[in-house]
Amino acid sequence: MNRIKFTFGLVFFCSVFVNAQEEPVKIEGPAQGSSYHITYFDKQNRDFQPEIEKILQDFDLSVSTYNPASIISKINSNQKNVVVDKYFIACFNKAKEIWKNTEGAFDPTVYPLVNAWGFGPGKKQKIEQTKIDSILKFVGFNLIQLKGNKVIKKDPRVALDFNAFAQGYSVDVISEFLNSKGIASYIVEIGGEVYAKGKKPNGDNWQVGIEKPIDNTEGQNPLKAIVKLENMATSTSGNYRKFFIENGIRYGHHIDPKTGYPTKNNLLSATLFASACISSDANATGVLVMGLEKAKEFLKVHTELQAYLIYSDDKGNYHVYETPGLKSIVSDAEE
Repeated sequence: MNRIKFTFGLVFFCSVFVNAQEEPVKIEGPAQGSSYHITYFDKQNRDFQPEIEKILQDFDLSVSTYNPASIISKINSNQKNVVVDKYFIACFNKAKEIWKNTEGAFDPTVYPLVNAWGFGPGKKQKIEQTKIDSILKFVGFNLIQLKGNKVIKKDPRVALDFNAFAQGYSVDVISEFLNSKGIASYIVEIGGEVYAKGKKPNGDNWQVGIEKPIDNTEGQNPLKAIVKLENMATSTSGNYRKFFIENGIRYGHHIDPKTGYPTKNNLLSATLFASACISSDANATGVLVMGLEKAKEFLKVHTELQAYLIYSDDKGNYHVYETPGLKSIVSDAEE
């Protein structure tokens, strides 16, 4: 059994299927500052890697804040006459929807705060309350809109960051490509975001593991749970991979758009499940920012989502809250 580690809370298990007529096609490589791993079954044994990598390159040129030539970077730097493409439009519209649904817990205009705290491509700034207050004046998705293929800002200092869910959307884009090629059994992982379609030809489910949220900037954590995926996307958000400690205080990379500070609650990781990875990815971020109690209320309303939430009590012990729809597909890794 080969085990490929995902760096954002999910671990993918890919066991080789031995069959004289059909073997899995596996491709992998760097993508979006991380990596991608794709496994699919194809009777024609076609290699789609060149086409997939071209799609991922085009995707980066649209929504990567780490690429100064991308559409989103040009918009953030207020270049004139920037025309957005289909990838940007899809991200913007989904972001607006989830911003409304989460009552602002998910907000891509948090980008200036992400940079100020040192979690983006910008240089970390000295954090003071007056600095946070000044930035919060131009944070809010109500300050930006999309008209046709042009972005309009109410304040030129407004800047967008789709990194909280762009990788999830790229999973959907690659999944749509595989669908167009008639592939009925596959799993796509990009930067830890996952979508699995169908079952393996031998009838087995695709599986991923949910890690324990132990502070660890690199390397694999022990598993907390195993998930069987079929025609479903999943994403995990947590602050145990990207954080820093300053003056004895720990700061995670998820910023609360309302306070301007990294989130502080007892929710350690949020694994969300949805029909599309753009939804599981964005909502995982929103849920983590909300905290456990608000997340529970949110999930009661948004039954199109399923969630596996790991939180801690006052003594530091782990506990799990999971929505009813997961009972049949999630099992404890320690059983």
